[in-house]
Amino acid sequence: MTHVEKPDIVFYQSLGELFYAIAASDKTVKAEEYEALLKMVLLEWKIYENIHEFYDEAAGYQMEFVFKWFDYEHMDAQDSFKNFCEYARKNSKLFTKNIIKLILKTTESIASAFASKNKSELIMLAQLQILFKELSSKNELF
Repeated sequence: MTHVEKPDIVFYQSLGELFYAIAASDKTVKAEEYEALLKMVLLEWKIYENIHEFYDEAAGYQMEFVFKWFDYEHMDAQDSFKNFCEYARKNSKLFTKNIIKLILKTTESIASAFASKNKSELIMLAQLQILFKELSSKNELF
């Protein structure tokens, strides 16, 4: 059985930054996008983390806090996305297949929350898919 590293609080903050980047990719964060994140945190992330015995309520809600803070500060979506990519590459072992699936489900939920996905969101989602393919192949080497 392989040991899976427990994500730390920075992991969840980084996810909050990614989720903000997806929502803000079109320069505006809609209330529906924030609500989609809340729903995913409460219904999907909490359940996933409880099953895998990682869940720490404060850590899990870092995603929400960072998302709100970045929106309040009107942070640049592209910079936020790049920051997440750098974090993910440096901490690739944290990105298991199940975590990647949940991240993709969350980003899809956020991007689809208001009307349909726009060009900016589609580009960012495609870049995220490429990143995760890169990480998956890197993790297979370990």
